[in-house]
Amino acid sequence: MDYQVIVIGSGPGGYVAAIRCAQLGFKTAIVEKYSSLGGTCLNVGCIPSKALLDSSEHFHNATHTFKTHGIDISEPKVNFKQMIVRKSDVVSQNTDGIEYLMKKNKIDVFNGLGSFLDPHTIQIEGKETQSITGEKIIIATGSKPASLPFIKVDKKRVITSTEALELKEVPKHLLIIGGGVIGLELGSVYARLGAKVSVVEFLDGIIPNMDKTMSKELQKSLKGLGFDFYLSHKVTGVAVKGKEITVTAENKTSETIRLKGDYCLVSIGRKAYTEGLGLDKIGVALDDRGRVVVDQNLKTNLDHIWAIGDVVKGAMLAHKAEEEGVFVAEQMAGQQPHIHYNLIPGVVYTWPEVASVGATEDELKKEKRPIKIGKFPYKALGRARASMDTEGLVKIIADASTDEILGIHIIGARAADMIAAGVTAMEFRASAEDVARMSHAHPTYMEAVKEACLSATENRPIHM
Repeated sequence: MDYQVIVIGSGPGGYVAAIRCAQLGFKTAIVEKYSSLGGTCLNVGCIPSKALLDSSEHFHNATHTFKTHGIDISEPKVNFKQMIVRKSDVVSQNTDGIEYLMKKNKIDVFNGLGSFLDPHTIQIEGKETQSITGEKIIIATGSKPASLPFIKVDKKRVITSTEALELKEVPKHLLIIGGGVIGLELGSVYARLGAKVSVVEFLDGIIPNMDKTMSKELQKSLKGLGFDFYLSHKVTGVAVKGKEITVTAENKTSETIRLKGDYCLVSIGRKAYTEGLGLDKIGVALDDRGRVVVDQNLKTNLDHIWAIGDVVKGAMLAHKAEEEGVFVAEQMAGQQPHIHYNLIPGVVYTWPEVASVGATEDELKKEKRPIKIGKFPYKALGRARASMDTEGLVKIIADASTDEILGIHIIGARAADMIAAGVTAMEFRASAEDVARMSHAHPTYMEAVKEACLSATENRPIHM
């Protein structure tokens, strides 16, 4: 065998798996079909979208809050070309960093489309065709944007998240199909830069996988930014005529609406990417949604092949893929790692940010589990007033009898960073009172978590 471990795909799951395998002493190779490492997340996902979100937030603050802060400037203008240049530079820095880590850990990198010739042999079609063999193989090929069968994504006017990161101009009216995380984040970028944004969502709320309190609060905030929402609407058609896009949708009573814009972002989720892998040749099982079927140890029906990240069931999150990459590598080394899937946080990088870990209120009510809830608004927080970030709240859900924290949901400034403290507390099965009795620095946003825990424990927040 050429290698002890071959990893197919260099996204967060794949490259982390490769690094951990190398750390554990395995001779490791990674196969990536694109010229740069990092997968969707680093190239056309998490990293570039956050770069544009930060740039657009700076512009929004310059036009909306600088004067109140006592900063007088001439009217700022958007240099959209430079924003895209900066975004691309951020991407390059990160992908270069992954290349460095591969060299540091002595991982061989093969660029080209990897596919199975047999259960242990991977053919790589790049600048030249070559084959390598591996004792163990990890499939980490990720996902790609999903669409609807009647929508033709031309990548010019009807676009996915990938093209939305490379536009040459700010849309006048951006139509978004789907009220999930990706669409709302990219919609926020362009709304801040002056675009009108309309969201058409099939369900009755946005970010449907999160707690409904977060959904309602975020929708209220985005409306303030200029978003229009058409909830409980089913898209029935997308037509392109020159530079004009018409999206047709029906509500529950079959009433039809027609929205016209200059760009349409199709953002209805992502689907597992297994095309060209040759899984049918070796008999690796897929489920009815095209995902690789794995057991509780992320092993496929072939004993030496594992699969991780977006290509298997579960939340399509970069950090979930990373945890799975480490999990598989350590299993290969005979260790006994674990992943607590309920405690993998989710984040929406709008502003205010939304972050969540654990169970939602609706989930616990469906289980008929007795709960108690504590909330604390950002507007009652000294740190939030100082920074003019008073939108949002913290919601703590605890077991009614044991006081164990079952869910933490935050919408507000720095929620994405704050949720890590929630994950830590829940990993150690902390009670709301445990967190309420811990000292929190003043003034900080984290005081809102302490106050929400006080509210859940004895309904005794100090500052409300």
